[in-house]
Amino acid sequence: MMLSGFFRLGVWQNFFRAWRSGYSGNLEGEGFTLGGVYVIGAGRQGVLLEHREKEFGDKVSLPSVLEAAEKIKPPAS
Repeated sequence: MMLSGFFRLGVWQNFFRAWRSGYSGNLEGEGFTLGGVYVIGAGRQGVLLEHREKEFGDKVSLPSVLEAAEKIKPPAS
């Protein structure tokens, strides 16, 4: 993303959404790494949810995380 991420409309929309909701953070770190969320089941269940940020501030849906977490089965004995 580097410099091109700075000029993307979605990045600015995410920034203002966070700012309006009172989020405050810092500007430490490299700032070029996008994040993600994985929900991984026990044993051979594998990946139940994968969310990779496409641009800075791209949030995962909390209901989808909870739905995936409910699908985790205890490991077989």
